[in-house]
Amino acid sequence: MHLTPQQAAAILLERRTARNDLVTFASRVPVPGSPSEDADEAAPIPLIESQQAEHHKLILRELQACMTKRHGRLMIMAPPGSAKSTYATVVGPSWFLGREANRRVILASYGSDLAGRHGRRTRQLLRAPETTGILQCELSAESRSATEFALTNGSEYIAGGMMSGMTGNRAHGIVIDDPIKGREQADSQTVRDKTFAAYEDDLLTRLIPGGWVVIINTRWHEDDLCGRILPENWSGESGDIECRDGNVWRVLCLQAECQTNTDPLGRKPGEMLWTEWFDAKHWAQFRLNRRTWSSLYQQIPAPAEGILFRKDDMGTYDKVPDGLRIIGGSDYAVTPDGGDWTEHGIMGIAPDGTWYLLDWWRGQVGPEEWIERKIDMMVRWSPLAWFGEAGPIRRSTEGRLRARMIDRAAKCRIEWLPSIQDKATRAQSAIAQAGMGRLLWPRAAWVAELQRQCLVFPAGSPDDGVDTISILARGADTLGKATKPTPQRPRPHAAPGGWMG
Repeated sequence: MHLTPQQAAAILLERRTARNDLVTFASRVPVPGSPSEDADEAAPIPLIESQQAEHHKLILRELQACMTKRHGRLMIMAPPGSAKSTYATVVGPSWFLGREANRRVILASYGSDLAGRHGRRTRQLLRAPETTGILQCELSAESRSATEFALTNGSEYIAGGMMSGMTGNRAHGIVIDDPIKGREQADSQTVRDKTFAAYEDDLLTRLIPGGWVVIINTRWHEDDLCGRILPENWSGESGDIECRDGNVWRVLCLQAECQTNTDPLGRKPGEMLWTEWFDAKHWAQFRLNRRTWSSLYQQIPAPAEGILFRKDDMGTYDKVPDGLRIIGGSDYAVTPDGGDWTEHGIMGIAPDGTWYLLDWWRGQVGPEEWIERKIDMMVRWSPLAWFGEAGPIRRSTEGRLRARMIDRAAKCRIEWLPSIQDKATRAQSAIAQAGMGRLLWPRAAWVAELQRQCLVFPAGSPDDGVDTISILARGADTLGKATKPTPQRPRPHAAPGGWMG
């Protein structure tokens, strides 16, 4: 087709604008949907189902600012289905690689399969005629892999799983999209630790000095990758935020329902995201599950009012009633320096079935110390029984514990309960009792940290105190109507307990 000089000039101007502006670029290229595993390279590109929404333009503007800034840091948190990965993982890196020569980008996701899907979409976009016309470069003829390919301008793209060990590769920018696969992995302390170690040791060390980092994430857990970087008191704010890694991160927290005064789209509290696409019925189905709504859709995995344990249900007492049946319970750290705590608790069961938390101790110490503190509490409270979960701790410490109980004349029945791996299942009895307002708290120094653990459970860390409450609850259910005479002694209004830092 013959073009007039004016038409040719207009096309050149449009291409130049798209090369210099990511929002314009995204509006001029065929943004792809998700190709199949064996996508035909010659097939037409499946396009996304909607045009750019305001939050897409926001993401693109912030991406460009991050990718063109020395030491840029950008964190994008948004609900599933909001197309954040399409623009931040596919469109943005494509523009960056084609705009300047000899650039490298590393893309990391929770697994190599997801990284490969992102790579295929990026490669599809880069081979589109509209894209090559704007960027004035194209895929190298040798680039057939979805996880590693190059452009004719010398730029390179590498994709892989978070823990795949992409050593030996240097990059001007790193994109991390969905570093954790789902709820089961997010609830695993081991997986969270390995994910963060891979981020610090394997990915950041690949960054060329001055390089940028973008994290695209739907929040699963208070202690996920974003949670470990953000300040401890972060509660959904957007903007430039000084984080625990010493960097100032540009944070975009796009909640399904705005609940802050710092919404990056300028929404007011109560206004919903992308109303042209998501209707009220779509959101309603996810509001039913409090934890899912708070974490995946509001980006606050541990809301202040609680998830399974509710703050409004945490009643206090000033004086305990007579006739309490007293029990003890413990959750044990396997090793004193492994990050977990050993926690001992004392609980009283009233004749009307109400539970009273009476005393507490926690410490990151070995058995030689926590055995003595446990016996201290036995001597002080004379519990009917002491409960714990059977396992390695029983096999390694029960003999020493019983020997010290004889030495110190501490008489208490030791009960070992079957192990339950799922923490939420283990806590159901305690959660139900608290929900009925029948789990009461004293006014004591140790209460604040224990309540904090309960309110963020199961999205928070540590949770050893919640595990101890769960043991006490299971013990109360096991105890039945067993009783034993309680020695006459003054009853404290609120036992001081011990609380080691």
